[in-house]
Amino acid sequence: MKLKKITTVSAGKVWESKVTEEEFVQDSTGVENELINIYPEVEYQKISGFGGAFTEASAYTLQQMSRQVYDSVIDDYFGKNGLNYSFCRTHIDSCDFSLGNYSAVTDPKDTELNTFSLERDEKYILPMIRKAQEASSNKISLLLSPWSPPAFMKTNGQKNGGGKLKPEFRGMWAKYISRYVSEYKKLGFDVTAISVQNEPKAVQTWDSCVFTAAEEGEFVSEYLGPQLKADGLGDIDIIIWDHNKERAYDRTRDTLSAGRCNEFVKGVGFHWYSGDHFESLEILRKMYPDKKLIFTEGCVEYSRFGASDQLKNARMYAHDILGNLNGGMNAYIDWNLVLDEKGGPNHVGNFCDAPIMCDTKNNTYEKKLSYTYIGHFSKYILPGAVRVGHTKYTDRLEVTAFRNPDGTFAMVVLNRTNDGIPFTVRINDRLCRLQAEAGSLSTLIF
Repeated sequence: MKLKKITTVSAGKVWESKVTEEEFVQDSTGVENELINIYPEVEYQKISGFGGAFTEASAYTLQQMSRQVYDSVIDDYFGKNGLNYSFCRTHIDSCDFSLGNYSAVTDPKDTELNTFSLERDEKYILPMIRKAQEASSNKISLLLSPWSPPAFMKTNGQKNGGGKLKPEFRGMWAKYISRYVSEYKKLGFDVTAISVQNEPKAVQTWDSCVFTAAEEGEFVSEYLGPQLKADGLGDIDIIIWDHNKERAYDRTRDTLSAGRCNEFVKGVGFHWYSGDHFESLEILRKMYPDKKLIFTEGCVEYSRFGASDQLKNARMYAHDILGNLNGGMNAYIDWNLVLDEKGGPNHVGNFCDAPIMCDTKNNTYEKKLSYTYIGHFSKYILPGAVRVGHTKYTDRLEVTAFRNPDGTFAMVVLNRTNDGIPFTVRINDRLCRLQAEAGSLSTLIF
């Protein structure tokens, strides 16, 4: 049995990827040391897919580039040699990575949503999604997330700055979200999930709205769940929380206790901005085995991290993805697919890094090391893959392993140390001796 090893090694600002092939041999001597064991019969969660976010900022940035660059970036994510993205996110109405605040309805008296319009989506976001679908051999599934209801529905009278959904507009807001899904589906987009509210605990300077656990649970139980069902959209996955991992279990427990909420909710969304908390996912997986665990957002924020240390940032991605997968994650969605040279546009100056950055002044773009690191997972752990059991001999290596639908195994090994670390893959009493080069990320296919 052969093993293909795809490795990315970085030395400062320079990195290279290489492919080697090795051979498994029979374990005839009972090797005990330096092992990574793979147990195919021990199965965990199934993977739905990997992807990124179609934000207005991403779409607007690409529209400033030449058609050749636009198409090349789309191919880098969705083409046959790209990252194999198949499950992506976009925002309902505006978010911080929009050119400004906007809503599909602005008239508080229009309770029947007769003035509902996707004109803004059609200007930037929808053309980008169409290009991605044309380039992809996968059917791209979408998760829709709201950052804020229209200003007239909120206690603070504006989309920014938190505030709450006024009780008298709960029914209209549920109908609004359902209408968004319906309109996207009418246009041929495969919407499979929605989250109730992006970061419902955060009062932000940009589009935001606060929900307590009880309020989110009641909204799902009494309004959103029944509305989707009444509109023939009962198969849409409702995702709660959509915020950081440190309170993911607490919030899920408290939200699901409201009314019929547990009946409607299919999953929990989480972000990485408050740290690892991989154990939180393990607890969620144990306590709610029927719920999908979806990483819905993470990025390198310029307010906290610099853009120059690409190795540090890429390792942050790999470490988080590995920990999330081993914690029980079903799907991974990065934040902006592409941003401009400033890390935007962003209508409140909340600039960030992205795996692909465009220089709109010179019509060029750069694929960051994070792009390559994400690809070590998304290109080889395929939709439908099942995580399988593994053990490792040292905490100096971070490891996960999956069996793909075609029967191949994909194993990812991260070495964040400055030393080369030997290891031997052992599966079904066969051995393959390998080395994790210093500062490397490797994907093994066998």
